[in-house]
Amino acid sequence: MQEPAFWQEHERANKLNQELTELKEEREKWEKIGKDLADLVELLDLAEVEKSPPTPPKGGESDLQKEIEKKYLELEKIVSKEELKIFFSGPYDKNNALLAIMSGAGGTEAQDWAEMLLRMYLRFAERRGFKAKVVHIHEGQEAGIKNATVEISAPYAYGTLKNESGVHRLVRLSPFNANNLRHTSFALVEVLPEIEEVAEIKINPPDLRVDTYRSSGPGGQYVNKTESAVRITHMPSGLVVACQSERSQGANKATAMKLLVSRLYALELKKKEKEIAGLRADIQVSEGTAEWGSQIRNYVLHPYKLVKDLRTGIESKEPDEVLDGKLDEFVEAEIKIHKTQNI
Repeated sequence: MQEPAFWQEHERANKLNQELTELKEEREKWEKIGKDLADLVELLDLAEVEKSPPTPPKGGESDLQKEIEKKYLELEKIVSKEELKIFFSGPYDKNNALLAIMSGAGGTEAQDWAEMLLRMYLRFAERRGFKAKVVHIHEGQEAGIKNATVEISAPYAYGTLKNESGVHRLVRLSPFNANNLRHTSFALVEVLPEIEEVAEIKINPPDLRVDTYRSSGPGGQYVNKTESAVRITHMPSGLVVACQSERSQGANKATAMKLLVSRLYALELKKKEKEIAGLRADIQVSEGTAEWGSQIRNYVLHPYKLVKDLRTGIESKEPDEVLDGKLDEFVEAEIKIHKTQNI
């Protein structure tokens, strides 16, 4: 980085600078863990000295014991979070994630449910310190959203969220029904790694149809008056990607191209998996449909309250907290069980 020519290649320089920053943060994190562990050992030694009179204090635990317990729990939480990284061995687990949500069977109900999921993942990202940006959203006519794509930026964002892909089922009393009847809604979540470019993915410019249009929804006077939003259709595969989050058409096109590369890569992986299994190769990226019998997680708000993951068996009787982004228990269980199965 001290070489004069280093910063002349801006893209490469920025990537290496980001990598250096991540490595420094990783080193500092473990140095702090080591220091906290040494401090805890010193406190334990001090507690052993204080134990000379065998009778405990009248108030129960001493202040020193309380401090030891507090520091131990804090350190355990930090180390447990770092422990998850040993399960991230996929080629793109360290990458940013592109999370797409599509409403399924259920009409307006399903569109409202898709919007609830969007909020849940945005809140989860906020809780984890991830940076989340909605790059595209297609709003429903009456309520909710038909689909949305979110770019989640953080180290290991894809590794953390990739197992959230699948159908999510909601059971509740309908807020859109005059008789307030119970209703079941479905939405499909798809998580892809953000990939700048892949050697085996070749995109020929003549194969692309690029359309521009005005951004929908709130976005300010400038956004709504200019055709800054971009939709790209990859004609050989039929894949369609779009971006409307940036103010300039060029920036939206660049983001849409990243989406396209990621989806084409996912498509190629699906084809290879089918070929290996000896099954048909005419596969689409989102082969599953958001309907009854194909869900990975149930969110029941009526007649009882329960969120249950059908793959790990993890349950929560606090669906309101889960829908507010408290997904850590579900996400971490999915990471560990999928890695164990792969081994």
